[in-house]
Formats: sequence, structure tokens, C-alpha cells
Amino acid sequence: MPRRPTSPIAEFPVSGRDAGPYGITCGPDSALWFTMVHHGQIGRVTPDGDVTTYQLESASSGPSTITTGPDDALWFTEFRSHRIGRITTTGNITSFPLPTPDAGPFGITAGPDDALWFTEASADRIGRITPDGHVTELPIPLSGAFPSAIATGPDGRLWFTMNQANAIGAIGLDGHVAVHPLPTPAAAPVGITAGADGAMWFVEIGAGQIGRITQDGKIDEFALPDPASRPHAIAADADGNCWFTEWGANRIGRITTDGRIDEHDLPSPSSEPHGITLGPDGAIWTALEIGTVARLTPR
Repeated sequence: MPRRPTSPIAEFPVSGRDAGPYGITCGPDSALWFTMVHHGQIGRVTPDGDVTTYQLESASSGPSTITTGPDDALWFTEFRSHRIGRITTTGNITSFPLPTPDAGPFGITAGPDDALWFTEASADRIGRITPDGHVTELPIPLSGAFPSAIATGPDGRLWFTMNQANAIGAIGLDGHVAVHPLPTPAAAPVGITAGADGAMWFVEIGAGQIGRITQDGKIDEFALPDPASRPHAIAADADGNCWFTEWGANRIGRITTDGRIDEHDLPSPSSEPHGITLGPDGAIWTALEIGTVARLTPR
């Protein structure tokens, strides 16, 4: 059974309920930056709760995930307009179209080569964009895989989930892709992060499990108490643990490197937690689609 510890959770209103806060990351300015997928906006909230909102050119562009780039700007995917966006900490926005029509960019991360790497969920490709906007697209060896989240591994490869192919992929800077099928059928992996133990940790939204994969492809899976909890995103903290959102159960969970699971109920019902990140204050920040962000202070 998981522990149900009590840790303080505060919620900060950042938008209307229909804006859909979705992805979130810690920026270089010690603020939290997040996407509003339904309104085509990027938001910024300080640890004290001060909110600023920036409107993208298209309100229907579908900004999804967001990360800090090597140039100290925030980079994000525009899933519906098939573009990669960039916003500076002062709010200057640039948007770059992709060569492949209807590519559906979703996950994005800073790579080990001073570029941003992203998934093209609808095109079965991994993309790379330099800070000056030059885009390269690399195919993956599966069709209809729906590559989703992506993260840089300790081995210098980019690791990504393949939601519909039920597999984890790793792509090198040379474009070579390794594919690792998951043991559980229809696990539908989404979020992925690099753990402090040298492995990659990921969530299985279809199976209600947390997965761990080593650099040589060995996979372990850890079942959550509620198989219908639909874990969505995952992030590592400074203590070697990984934190994840349970979209279907309205919780934030934590898993240790030895597989122990703690769960924290969110104060607002049906808040739809999505993105999660470690904040500049050592707290865990989560984007809630009801129009708030939550800050959990671990004990």
C-alpha cells in the first residue's frame, strides 16, 4: 500500500477554467512558465503567485509542453499549428514552422548539443531545432507510434515515449534509433524524465504504472494502487525521487529509486493535473487544467 503523507499544497489561480494550463517548467528567471493549451497563451507565475500572460499569434495553436533552452529562453511546442515557439523572459515571442505538414509537435527538451529536440506525434519523427530556428527532422522506425514526451538521458541520447507503439525509444545525435517494447500491453507511455540513478523513468497512462528503463534497455514496472489513475507527466527532484501527476485520480505521486510510492490528494476536486516540474524553491509545481497551478512542498 502507498503512503498518504500530508504535505502542504497551495493552489494559485493563473487563468480561467477553460484556458487549460498544461505543460510547466522552471525558467531561468526563477519563475514557473506554463502553457495554456486551449487559449494559445504562455503564462508565467512567480513562487509568490504573481501571474503574467502572453498571447500567441493564434489562439488555437495548442501550446503543449515547454522547456528552458540553451539560450535562456523558453521553448514550447504548438501541437495544432505545427510550429515550435520561443519566448524570452521579457515576453518576446518567435514561432518557427516545421517542414513536415501536420507534424503535431508535442514533447520538447534541451539536448546535449545546444539545440532543442522535440517529438512529432503525427509524423513519426523526432525533430531538432537550433536557437536560430534551423530545423532537422529524423524518422523513427515505426509507423503510427505517436512519439510523445522526450528527455535527455545521461548517455547523451534523447529518450522518448511512443504512446501508440507501446515502446520507449532512444535516438542518438547521429539519428540512430533504438526501440524498447514495454512488457505490459497497451501501457501507452507518455511522460519521461532522467532519474538520479542513471535510468530513465516514465509513466504508463494506459496501465496505471511507473516504468524505469536502464541505458541498456532493461525495464522495470511499478503498479500504482489505482490502475485507472492515468499517470501523465513525470519529473525528477533534487533528492533522487521522481514525481508524477495522476490525471485520472486527482493526485500527485512520488516514487523513490527503490520503487516506494507516496500519493498526495490535490485540494480541488477534478483538477486535471498535467505537467509537473521541480521549482526554484525546491517545491513540486503542477499545472492543473481547471485554471490553477499547484505547489507541493515536500516534507
